[in-house]
Amino acid sequence: MSKPLDDNFSNIIRQIIKKSLFTERQIEIILKRKNLTDSQFTISKGAFYRQVNQSRDKLTALCYSWILLRGLGVLSSDDMDVINRLSEQISVIKSSDVFPEREEEVMFVIQELLNRTCKL
Repeated sequence: MSKPLDDNFSNIIRQIIKKSLFTERQIEIILKRKNLTDSQFTISKGAFYRQVNQSRDKLTALCYSWILLRGLGVLSSDDMDVINRLSEQISVIKSSDVFPEREEEVMFVIQELLNRTCKL
């Protein structure tokens, strides 16, 4: 039996997932398929593999989008550096406790950096 989703992700990670292309379940499935978690699922085998396919399709589309936007010059190397640094910070945050009063501040900083990076 799997842990409730609330136990699997911090508030910051959940907020980022809500703004992403993926659902929490799809992120859990991606982590499971990449052997990054040992979560068990309480859904049918058919539903699980349907979600695996949806997750794979979204991940592939995301990579194609990333390549396209970088190749066309929409995302610069500086933009990529910002995104990479944010990703590294999330790696640190995911395994540490962030005080609830700091969560809003962290999300504000992430949002501001992404607003500047994604400005059209």
